[in-house]
Amino acid sequence: MSPAVVRLGDLAVVRVVGVDAGASVTGTLAERPLAFFPTAGGMSALAGIDLEGPAGSGEWTVSTVSSYGELTVRRGSLTIEPREFPVERLSLPTAMVELDPETTRRADGEARRLRDLYATAAPERRWRGPFVAPVESARQPGGFGARRVINGLSRSPHAGLDYSAERGTPVVAANSGRVALTGEFFFPGRLVIIDHGLGLYTAYFHLDRITVAEQDVVLRGAPIGEVGATGRATGPHLHFAVIVGSARVDPASLLGLNLSRYE
Repeated sequence: MSPAVVRLGDLAVVRVVGVDAGASVTGTLAERPLAFFPTAGGMSALAGIDLEGPAGSGEWTVSTVSSYGELTVRRGSLTIEPREFPVERLSLPTAMVELDPETTRRADGEARRLRDLYATAAPERRWRGPFVAPVESARQPGGFGARRVINGLSRSPHAGLDYSAERGTPVVAANSGRVALTGEFFFPGRLVIIDHGLGLYTAYFHLDRITVAEQDVVLRGAPIGEVGATGRATGPHLHFAVIVGSARVDPASLLGLNLSRYE
């Protein structure tokens, strides 16, 4: 596994070597499925550790079926280290926090729609090579995992990185994939979700303008929209999120992986 030590919110690569070219490989890590793809000398999978998952021992299982039908099962565990996330206190207009019943139904329905999408996994890998930052920003992005206290009430943790940028700044696809969803949701505002295959998604929230359509195939670095302040946002910025096998992971972990070695 790379890196050898993982924390809550981290992304790692699990590699299986010594399997023949026709073998099939499946597995789980911390009760989440691993989707393997062929790499030089074996098979690899991206493994996401959800930011709210339990720390401690994470059990893993890898099963291989050789081209001639022999089943091999390996089991083990790794240590998932805890991680301290900041607490942010925000004050927002009451109408954006205390929702009326109709708006609550809308927001809940939109959240279910995203969860259902992230629970699906295209059977093929669509990304290639390293992932790139979705927007150019003079300031370091931040905010992942922050527990937000809005108007005195604790909310869900912030499951993405916020890039501060001027309205209209171009936003690009972090890697190749297919546009799985576009729309305008209550909390995320105008959004684009890209399906990179095998359960890996990147999400781009609060866009001012969207320049792609659902089912479009995009390449790494291709423009998909512009920074805005739509939805629940206090100013122009891009909320960039990464989901792997339904696990919410730190985008910095994905951007920092040397994925060229897995081609």
